[in-house]
Amino acid sequence: MKRSELKLESYSPYSGVEQGCFIEGESGLLYPGVRIENISYPLTISSVQGAVCSCLANRDKPVRYYSEQPDPELLHWWAEQYDFEIIRKLPEKGELFSPLKAPSEIPSVSDALEELLAYAVTIHSDFPVSALILTSEGYVGGVNVEVPSWSLGLCAERVAIARTIAHNFSDLHEISICAPKSEFSSPCGACRQVLSEFMPDSVVELYHGDSSLSRHNVRHLLPYSIITQALKKK
Repeated sequence: MKRSELKLESYSPYSGVEQGCFIEGESGLLYPGVRIENISYPLTISSVQGAVCSCLANRDKPVRYYSEQPDPELLHWWAEQYDFEIIRKLPEKGELFSPLKAPSEIPSVSDALEELLAYAVTIHSDFPVSALILTSEGYVGGVNVEVPSWSLGLCAERVAIARTIAHNFSDLHEISICAPKSEFSSPCGACRQVLSEFMPDSVVELYHGDSSLSRHNVRHLLPYSIITQALKKK
């Protein structure tokens, strides 16, 4: 991969802050991360958080952080936890991790979700969750990633969202979620808010522990969600 091909575009309509990085895994793969803001500010995903969680969700170990932009929140906490090197420039070469799968590669969404569960990082809960987002380019998967600080891990839905935005995929049409140890699979409140930001009119497929399936609309999962132009950067 050429350096000129590395394109990092934040989603930052509320602050205008551009923040992007790459985490290099022990495998040599590069995992992009960008700042992903939310109208509920505390749910913003920092670039390093998204990149590290994407790396961990691929059974990889973070070894280097690359960025030419100002440090994201808690960068040194992440570096300390995972003992990775901070390099204040972009990588000159390396293979970019791709979370994308063509629809032809996923003949069965339920089977694909079940396969993804093995990648979940559940060091605290032993409660794996998987998610698949259908974009215009294909499917993007995610699993829940738990880290030493409970508040800094990401649910499967948000790992999938973070990967989708960092890789510049477009048009999030549908999301499918599987939590086999739950009697009823359902996104948590934080994930409902993030889904509302990026795919408010999309379908949510929920694969439940009893092998049943239900379909919902994101708006129905988060009625009366906050909508305002007052928070957007002028």
